[in-house]
Amino acid sequence: MSTPKTVQQLQVEWVTSENFRRYGQAIFASLDGKTYDGEDARLNLQNGIPRFYIMRLENIGRKFHKITRHMQCTQCLGSLEGKDWLIAVCPPHNDVNEPALAEIAAFRIPGNCFIKLHEGTWHAGPHFDHEAVDFYNLELADTNRVDHFTHDFLNSHQLEFEMV
Repeated sequence: MSTPKTVQQLQVEWVTSENFRRYGQAIFASLDGKTYDGEDARLNLQNGIPRFYIMRLENIGRKFHKITRHMQCTQCLGSLEGKDWLIAVCPPHNDVNEPALAEIAAFRIPGNCFIKLHEGTWHAGPHFDHEAVDFYNLELADTNRVDHFTHDFLNSHQLEFEMV
């Protein structure tokens, strides 16, 4: 007989540069000509060929039970067409092979912002309520083959999350 799963709700908060700092960076518009500083995305794409592409996701919703991390590069995500979206993240404790359950947080990303994830940041998403959203994604060309570590909370804790 299988153990029933539990659905844990995660309260979503609007992303800011300050509240997202543990996981990466929230990048908002700046005036053209501004010199490079700490508000710009600090990228690590040195371990392979950078891949910048548009991915279309459909009917994703707000629930998840798997969370993933990439150890060899930073990753940038942002939506097109000004659509807001959600992501759940957990800080990169890179000496541990699974996410810290108590440290998972959920954020709403406005359509005029993109995020850069630190190397090793666990993430579930993008998620959204729209029928479909196109996202730009900057990572390495082989990230999803050689640098894609996933933890399944259904297997480990009989747990699913819902961002509310």
